[in-house]
Order: sequence, then C-alpha cells, then structure tokens
Amino acid sequence: MHLSPLAQVLLALAGFSAGFVDSIAGGGGIISLPALLAVGVPPHLAFGTNKLQAASGTAFAAGNYARRGLVQHAQLPLGVSCTAAGAVAGAMLVVRLPSMWLGHVVPWLLVAVFVYVVRSPRLGESAGRARMASATFSVTFGLSLGFYDGFFGPGTGSFWTLAFLAFRGFALPQATAQTKVMNLTSNAAALVWFAIHGDVLWGLGLGIAAANVAGALAGSSLAMEKGARLIRVFFLLAVAATLVRLVWRSLAQ
Repeated sequence: MHLSPLAQVLLALAGFSAGFVDSIAGGGGIISLPALLAVGVPPHLAFGTNKLQAASGTAFAAGNYARRGLVQHAQLPLGVSCTAAGAVAGAMLVVRLPSMWLGHVVPWLLVAVFVYVVRSPRLGESAGRARMASATFSVTFGLSLGFYDGFFGPGTGSFWTLAFLAFRGFALPQATAQTKVMNLTSNAAALVWFAIHGDVLWGLGLGIAAANVAGALAGSSLAMEKGARLIRVFFLLAVAATLVRLVWRSLAQ
C-alpha cells in the first residue's frame, strides 16, 4: 500500500519508540499497532505487520541482554518449546472464539500487577529464592502465557516479568532479559501464522522493523546501564499505559 512520506516518518518514529520501551519493560505494541491503524493499514494486516517489527526488535534486545550474560540459557529449551506451542494454539483458536471476555478480565489482572509492584519497592533489586522449579515454571507459564499472547496479547511482557520475579526469584534485569526471549518466541510463532495467511506487509514492516531494532538496542543498553530502578519505572508506566488502552478500547465499543 502507498503511504505519504509523513506517514512513513511517523511509523518510523513509532517503531523506534516501541522498540525502546518494549526492550526495557514491554508494552511497545501500544505505540506501534495504533500507529499502523492510524495511517490506514487494515486491521488484519496491521496485526501481522506489527508482529514482524516487534519480533525483529525483540530479537536484537534479547541478543543484547544475552551478550551481557543476563539470559539463563539452561532454562530456555523447555520454556521456548512450551511458549511456542501455547502461542500457536492461541493463534489457531482466536479465529474461532471471541476474545472479548479477556478484555474485561485482563485490566483487573494488570491492576493487581501494578499494585503488587508499587507495594514492593525493593522487588527485583537483587535475586531471591525460587518458589517454583525451573521445569514446572517453564511448562506452566510457557503454555499459559504463550497461549495468552497468541490469543489476546496485551500485557504479556508484564505478566512474564512478574512471573520471573515472583516464582523464579530473578533480579529485575535478569527477569527482563528472560522475558524478551519468551516474547520473541511467541512473537515469532504468531508472525509465522500471519505470514502463512498473507497478513504481513513485508516492505512496510521491514522499514518499521529497522527503526524498532534501533530503539530496542538503545533501550536494552540503557536498561543494563541504569539497572533495576530504571526498569521498574518503565515497567510501571508500561503496565499503566496498557491498562488505559484496554479500558479505553472497552468503553469505546
């Protein structure tokens, strides 16, 4: 589809901003997806194209965290496999069942996440005790959050980060890094699904993806430099913004 130069610049800025925010705390989709819809991209193509740019930025952010030793590779195979399986199942089911009921449940879950983090000011500043074995955690949250991301999506990164903090005892930088790998898995699985069905604008998506990658590298580098306090601020902002978007969309319908 043809877009004006101004629209392309706006999409590039949205892609960079989405990559920057998403690499620190998640929630980049609340910037990039509305931008695609605002310039006239049809919804089914907007969702598929958004997954292309999101997967690209997340891949580079995850790689940046991994190079700094923040990703625990031993836990990845089972977690990635379960997350991919859950995401594919969710993407397959979303075309058959309405996801509107989740729009009423998820805002309350995000409120709970926000309140929990606010009331725990030292959460994630240092590693703590694991409350769930690695294999059990990977199967439980890989299947459930992978399915949720494929079926609905908003807030997935927030739920992953909190799960790593609460059940695996990770410090916030490590939880963020591990979350990026899980997000990459479900994004890539959903992208494959959209691509098979022809719902990706590759030329437009690759352009936005380049901006997203630049933002992701800048954001992840800043997060590793500043540590848990910066990530905590961005995390709370991302949760709040996702909550506002869901409530606004629910009221507008």
